[in-house]
Amino acid sequence: MEKLSSVAKALQPSAIQELSLLAQRCNAINLAEGFPDFVAPAHIKNAAVSAINSDFNQYRHVQGICDYVAQKMKEMHGMSIDPLTDIVICCGQSEAFAAAIFAIIDHGDEVIVFDPSYETYDTCIRLAGGVPVYVGLDPPYWTLDPEKLEKAFTDKTKAVVLNRPLLWHSPHNPTGKVFTKDELEVISEVCTRRDVLAVTDEVYEHITYDSQSHVSLASLPGMQSRTVITSSLSKTYSVTGWRVGWAIAPPCIASAIRNIHVRLTDSAPAPFQEAALTALRSPPSYFETLRSDYESKRDCIFELLVKVEFVEELIKQAGVVAVPGAGFFHGDGCCGRRYIRFAFCKSNETLSAAAAKISELAEGDGRLKIF
Repeated sequence: MEKLSSVAKALQPSAIQELSLLAQRCNAINLAEGFPDFVAPAHIKNAAVSAINSDFNQYRHVQGICDYVAQKMKEMHGMSIDPLTDIVICCGQSEAFAAAIFAIIDHGDEVIVFDPSYETYDTCIRLAGGVPVYVGLDPPYWTLDPEKLEKAFTDKTKAVVLNRPLLWHSPHNPTGKVFTKDELEVISEVCTRRDVLAVTDEVYEHITYDSQSHVSLASLPGMQSRTVITSSLSKTYSVTGWRVGWAIAPPCIASAIRNIHVRLTDSAPAPFQEAALTALRSPPSYFETLRSDYESKRDCIFELLVKVEFVEELIKQAGVVAVPGAGFFHGDGCCGRRYIRFAFCKSNETLSAAAAKISELAEGDGRLKIF
């Protein structure tokens, strides 16, 4: 232990990873980790197989991905992105986010994060020597209080992180909070007035429900020049293990992210970069089906949860794994004890099996037999 860095000593194991390992040991249904357990689209898998058979085995930087990402940003958000200078291909969104933080944060810089938040953000900020400052969103609808946000800013504030989603989607994790246009304008105004950067995680940009649409913070007036967008293939195309993601940023920041990425991993997996070209060319019908399928999964898990109460012994007695909410809260840990996170990016068979296992423990009044 004495040879470890102070950051390594303070770093706690990932709750999601620990619970996923426990799920394997207990042969439980894993609704903790946000990976799709259903098959990836055939046309994308076929493209990856073709690339492997064509011997795309070496370091590779596929400029075509940048071209398609820039085109998508223009179509979705009306943003003009230079694919040659503004986009960096990374090993998934996680590396893109980490490289972005390493590119802009110095020791002692403060970074505002909305609470609850995904566990990776805190770690990356601390690894860079920065200080996370948490602004709690107000339950039950996880609304943003402009006064709380304003009070969080100091002369050391360097950036604001806009978190990814997981329940209702766009872009906050773990609540899935959809930031309203008014809330985004509040964030935009204070970032501009305070001259700070924003880093967004937009991996669920295509998965929105109930006729809501994703709005990128960078598309608001004055924000493109001060925003780093991170995203990936992982969620939209159900390929979380392929590790192909990207960062979109002003040229100077993008260049720094690229330099850091090259020194960390050099390149994303070559055959999967080739397959990404096929994925990004998917027709509009693909994204409509994706949204519809996920909306039905959301409704399925909702119907399950309104019938039962969560208990700490859920894994052992029902064989279903979820993530305790406390792992996502930093400002008010007590608030986190009232929540759990279920990942429903699973096959209908998995969700049905989870429902059956929990229902076995339920009494007539819809409560679990234990506790």
